[in-house]
Amino acid sequence: MRIEDMIMNKFTCSRCGHTECNVKEVAMSGTGLSKVFDIEHNHYLFVSCTHCGIVEVYDPDVLRGHKSGKLGTVMDILFGG
Repeated sequence: MRIEDMIMNKFTCSRCGHTECNVKEVAMSGTGLSKVFDIEHNHYLFVSCTHCGIVEVYDPDVLRGHKSGKLGTVMDILFGG
């Protein structure tokens, strides 16, 4: 099961108690050369409550318990992801 699906199945809003949410993965560049070359190696999950709109941010590497592979970074370099 994907992390996004697990979050959606277990979600309860900390503000209003609603149990439905939207999950979006967001990639961001860092500093230095990764910013200059637009290499997006920082990935986060933004989880928003569909009732009140509050947004929580999660680091998928922490949720998985390990750092994700570098394939995305390589693809960003090759194709300008």
